[in-house]
Amino acid sequence: MEKVFGIDLGTTYSCISYVDEFGKAVVLPNNENERTTPSVVFFDEDNVIVGSVAKESAKLYPEQVVSFIKRDMGNGEYSFAYNNNTYKPEEISALILKKLVKDGEEHLGEEIKDVVITCPAYFGINEREATKVAGEIAGLNVRQVLNEPTSAAVAYGMGTDEEKTVLVYDLGGGTFDVSMIDIKREEIKVICTGGDHNLGGKDFDDRIIYYLQQQFTEQTGISDDILSDLETSQELQNSAERAKKILSSRELVPVAVNYNGERAKVTLTREKFEELTSDLVQRTVALTKEMLKEAKEKGYTSFDEILLVGGSTRMPMVRDAIADEFGIEPRLFDPDEVVAKGAALYGYKLSVNDEMVKRISDSTGSNVEEVREAVEERTINEEVVEETLKELANDTGFRLSAVRATNVKITNVVSKSFGVVAIDSREKEIVSNLILKNTNVPCEVTKVYGTNEENQETALIRIMENEVNEDVIDLELSKEIGTAELKLPTGLSYNSPIMITFKLNEDGRLEIKAWEGQGENTINSVFETRSVISGEELIEAKERSKNIRVS
Repeated sequence: MEKVFGIDLGTTYSCISYVDEFGKAVVLPNNENERTTPSVVFFDEDNVIVGSVAKESAKLYPEQVVSFIKRDMGNGEYSFAYNNNTYKPEEISALILKKLVKDGEEHLGEEIKDVVITCPAYFGINEREATKVAGEIAGLNVRQVLNEPTSAAVAYGMGTDEEKTVLVYDLGGGTFDVSMIDIKREEIKVICTGGDHNLGGKDFDDRIIYYLQQQFTEQTGISDDILSDLETSQELQNSAERAKKILSSRELVPVAVNYNGERAKVTLTREKFEELTSDLVQRTVALTKEMLKEAKEKGYTSFDEILLVGGSTRMPMVRDAIADEFGIEPRLFDPDEVVAKGAALYGYKLSVNDEMVKRISDSTGSNVEEVREAVEERTINEEVVEETLKELANDTGFRLSAVRATNVKITNVVSKSFGVVAIDSREKEIVSNLILKNTNVPCEVTKVYGTNEENQETALIRIMENEVNEDVIDLELSKEIGTAELKLPTGLSYNSPIMITFKLNEDGRLEIKAWEGQGENTINSVFETRSVISGEELIEAKERSKNIRVS
């Protein structure tokens, strides 16, 4: 049975985990004996250093260090130049993955190949595909890209007999997600998700940095933009993060600001910090209420527990704001490691499920895909499943209770809406959504459109992504993520039918089919974003990654 590892590829810190023979998710430390690794990359001549050393090196060599790359995943315009080479976000993230995997292999004494990588629930198609490609560049087989709140819920709910509805509030280093999840003994079901993948601990750090800059100017009279000096900026970045962490347990922290031979001493209090960042916390509350409104429309009007996930939830003001707003004392749930652990448990479930399906297929002579569908839909004989799980546990050495715990259905939702550009009765371009935000995945939707003129030769299909849960929206509320062109037969009349199907799988991968009414021409392909490395460029990136030594 293949071992599938879980990786939390975070904005500020990353983590790798696996499931042991007792069914427990275990975090693999790095070679510095840290359980989480800073997501920082330092290009040092022919070597690449990832982690704490890279983070410290940023003070002296800021031009050679990349941090917070997760915020640029799926951004086709971003690249980092060093030593006559340019690196896309996927390639830099791949270096972080290589560090996690290399150190994990040395600690465990075995190869790491199959992985589940997590991403914010609010990531769109481009960002998810970039995450998957990063894993491929690192030489990994990415079994699935899993939403972080779902991963946390898996860690919380898999194997439990408790049935409850939980709200997972995930405030990480660079992203914010919130999800309502219904946990039952046989199913973990995501109801709704919301968030902002540009809101996280870094934004709280930035508020401290600007305050320190202001205090430096007041104390020294120097009006220079000290943040334009890369070394000073990096030092303030580290000081701000340190101050933020200290203020989670103390009322004040002294911070020194050094620039061009001048020095200012600033005392930052927790009260001042909360004043500087209160709008950020309230933004998370507003997004949570927005998500709850959508959950209510799906019939979920209350929840039993609030789980706080992500390192930034350690800030007391976050817990206080959530408790005040919703009247429930939130529970801090293993904030730094739970996402990686949940991904490992999910990977373990995939592995057990694959082996179970194969064994049932072999013993019954049934088609593998038919068995898989029957297992997922729970239409298969329960005694057959139980007997197979017992055999599997006996043959692999895993505890039967651990193997049984994987027999849970996990249902997710899509965090964005997807549609096409169409022309309405007023000859105005609008977006017609086929798949709406918070629809259960996998899903498939077909809509019928019409040609816009007689004898139209082609139909340009512009694929759009947005955050609006409505069938028809204004064009400016959506962004184009790709195009496809459908050739049309000659002699078509005005408003001749064109059918478009969007199919979204559990991994967030979009398949598109388009055909005209006579069925002479069809587009049928997996959507490939233009913002992510692909084709020859991907092959070259994989080869280059093989030759980069990461430590």
